[in-house]
Amino acid sequence: MRRRSLGDIVAYTRRFEIPLVAITSRGGSTLANAADVALILPPVPEACPMGLAPTTSTTLMLALGDALAVALLERKNFTAADFRVFHPGGKLGQRLLKAADLMHGGDAVPVVAPDAPMSEVLLVMTAKRLGCAGVTEDGRLVGIITDGDLRRHMQAGQLQDGLLSRPARDIMTPGPKTVPPSMLAAEALRIMNAKAITALFVVDDGRPVGVLHVHDLLRSGVA
Repeated sequence: MRRRSLGDIVAYTRRFEIPLVAITSRGGSTLANAADVALILPPVPEACPMGLAPTTSTTLMLALGDALAVALLERKNFTAADFRVFHPGGKLGQRLLKAADLMHGGDAVPVVAPDAPMSEVLLVMTAKRLGCAGVTEDGRLVGIITDGDLRRHMQAGQLQDGLLSRPARDIMTPGPKTVPPSMLAAEALRIMNAKAITALFVVDDGRPVGVLHVHDLLRSGVA
C-alpha cells in the first residue's frame, strides 16, 4: 500500500474514532504510534537472496492475520450461516445454500391423494412440470410417482389395461427418499447423484413443503 493511501486511512480512523489495529515490524513507526493496538512482528531476515523482496515478512503477516481471524471466529461463535450472510455470492455462498432456498414450495408442490386416478396424477405432473407427484395421506408424504414410473408401466403394456383409471397408491413408490428444509443443497445433490434421481421432496415433520429439482441445483452453481 502506498504511503499516501496508508496515511489517508490512518487519518480517517483518527477523525471518526474508528479502532485501528496495526501490524508492523517497526515499533516506533508513525503507523504503530497512531494505532490503538500495535502488533509488532519480530525482526527476521527476508528469504530473498538479496534480502530485498518481501518474503519472510509477508509470510509472518499472513500467519498472524489467519491466527487473528480464527481467534475471532471462535470468540464470536461464527457459524456457516454467518458466513453465508456476509458472503452470499460466489462459491462460498453457493456451498451454503439450503434445500429451503432452492425448493419449489407452496402451490408449486405437486401432490395427489392415494385414491386419485392416474389420469388426475398425469394432469398434476404436467401442470407442475417437476417430473413427479407426491402422494399424501392425512397431510403426510407416503409415496411418489415419477416420470420413470409412468414409462415403466407403459412399457409393460398397462396403458391398455386401464392404467389411467388405476389409483395413485397402486403405482406409487412408497417411502420415498426425502430431505429436511435445513439440509445443505450440496448434500441434497449428493443424494440425488447417489440414488440416480432428479427430484427430492422436502418434508417437515413428514409433511411435504417443497420439491428440489436437480436442474435448479445445477443452475444455482451448487455442483
